[in-house]
Amino acid sequence: MKSKNQITLILSAIEQMFPDIRTELNYETPFQFMIAVILSAQTTDRQVNKTTPPLFARVREPWDIQNLTLAEVEKMVSSVNFYRNKARFIRESGIKIAQDFGGTIPSDLKIIQTLPGVGIKTAKVILTVLYDAPYVAVDTHVHRVMNRIGIVKTKTPEETDKRLEKIFTTAQKLTAHHPLVLFGRYHCTARKPKCESCPILSECNFGMRK
Repeated sequence: MKSKNQITLILSAIEQMFPDIRTELNYETPFQFMIAVILSAQTTDRQVNKTTPPLFARVREPWDIQNLTLAEVEKMVSSVNFYRNKARFIRESGIKIAQDFGGTIPSDLKIIQTLPGVGIKTAKVILTVLYDAPYVAVDTHVHRVMNRIGIVKTKTPEETDKRLEKIFTTAQKLTAHHPLVLFGRYHCTARKPKCESCPILSECNFGMRK
């Protein structure tokens, strides 16, 4: 395990590698971002960005989704994995937001998870971007990076999520999410991590064993 000082140094170095803290998903409205996040499960952001323009041309706000049938939504998002389930989640969530929350995506972590298709990871991604909430959404990239470095020793992203909630400070949670995702996506990759050029090599358990 790493000390508090080590974690601070590690996160600072990773954040310096990716200083432009923004999502890679394209969107114009909060509901469009939520749609993109739902579609991004087990699908690359690049593929999501290729898929969403026709849908976003007709859907900007939650109540717009009621003007489309489920079959129409399915057709528009058919290029992503598990598109049938995702289309249903998008339509049902939009209707629920419009009817139960006045068209505003809930900002509470527990409440937003009552929306169809919104689990803990999706909820934290949405709240981090839309409301600057202090969360680190743990996907496969973050889970891999945290275990390789040695900040956690866990078997699942869910376990990693629970550990990071206790380990990271509020300030760290506010800034760490996007840099960690991008670090895992482009630098500390699953098959060929770029250990030889890594600024945190001396602090990384995995890198020092190579």
